[in-house]
Amino acid sequence: MDKTVPPGAAILLDLIRETEVGRSDRASYDVIYGHNQGKLPQPLTTMTYGEVVDAQKGWSKRFRSSAAGGYQFMRATLIDLAKQVTSISGKDVFTPDLQDRLAYKLLLRRGYAEFIVGKISLVQFAENLAKEWASFPVLVATKGSEREIRRGQSYYAGDGLNKALVMPEKVEAVLKEVLDAACRPHEPVEEPEARPVPSPAPKPKPKPVRKSGRFWTWLLTAGGTIVTGLKELNLVVLDWRVQIAILVVIVGFAVYAITSMPAVRGALGLK
Repeated sequence: MDKTVPPGAAILLDLIRETEVGRSDRASYDVIYGHNQGKLPQPLTTMTYGEVVDAQKGWSKRFRSSAAGGYQFMRATLIDLAKQVTSISGKDVFTPDLQDRLAYKLLLRRGYAEFIVGKISLVQFAENLAKEWASFPVLVATKGSEREIRRGQSYYAGDGLNKALVMPEKVEAVLKEVLDAACRPHEPVEEPEARPVPSPAPKPKPKPVRKSGRFWTWLLTAGGTIVTGLKELNLVVLDWRVQIAILVVIVGFAVYAITSMPAVRGALGLK
């Protein structure tokens, strides 16, 4: 049973499949009217929604009815449901789960939501079900589609095709079971919790150049080297051009040393 179908509705849908096609197992979803599914080129549950509707055109003449699947959907019903349920595509495969969801839509149409909260009686809901599924009986005498009918007869009795296939007492018992299940708390299936993804460790921010002790150490060292060099070489007696050349070399080495530091290179936009 599709997990989106509430427990109470699931109990009722099992009874509907068992009554309509004579079984409620996995194979029930492949049945077509008259149990002629063996004459199809492929199993019903492997066909798409559109393929089923197209194939049903010829079934009424060939098999006397277009009823298909575990809930014996008529062709007109499937076409109507496709218009109402916009999430259905003609390319969707006619799986058991899809059939369950469609049948639950039919239950809602027939007053399931109102029945489980007491807005309509058990007798009225049973008659609504009998109008949707011809194998279900009415629970009290009433006017059917063809004539007056008695308790236990199909709503369509007298049409030469349909008759009730389940006793009214069983329908009453199952509907009471449905009410009981609907009153119990229903815990939705929870998805497994996703493991938290560890956050990457933050990258250390480069230390600003102005706060770098290395920067000032190199700067002072370079400056001291220049001054010491001038004193030791007694550059004051050299030609001014020579003094400038020596100064450029010393400053160049100092700049290279300073700019080789990562913080300085980052500040200058160097790779």
